[in-house]
Amino acid sequence: MIYGIGTDLCDVRRIDAALARHGERFAERVLGGEELQVFHARRARSAARGLRYLATRFSAKEAFSKAIGLGIHTPMRWRDCQILNQSGGKPQIVLGGALAAWCTARGLAAQVTLTDEGDYAASFVVVEIRTAP
Repeated sequence: MIYGIGTDLCDVRRIDAALARHGERFAERVLGGEELQVFHARRARSAARGLRYLATRFSAKEAFSKAIGLGIHTPMRWRDCQILNQSGGKPQIVLGGALAAWCTARGLAAQVTLTDEGDYAASFVVVEIRTAP
């Protein structure tokens, strides 16, 4: 059963401006530990790849927060929601902290898809009730 659906369209130039304005602190505020490692690796190879990675993760977290109906309010914290790729490349939502407990208590599981093209990154999230709370 579907609990919620969220989508987000993010202007990559806005993320670039935030990164320029706030420096590394912006990425550290938005990305979880494993995401930060990927961000640094991609950014080291290409600044544009790092920027797009950050923008798609920002967009996916916004979409997830909409799908669960909380926005960016406790227990939804940026760093407790990571968008990591499985070995085959499929993105998945990995939760931690109070957010993981909140979703587990409600029997929620999420699916995510991401894309970026030109100046935009987009994401779509479907949150399902997998077990009775």
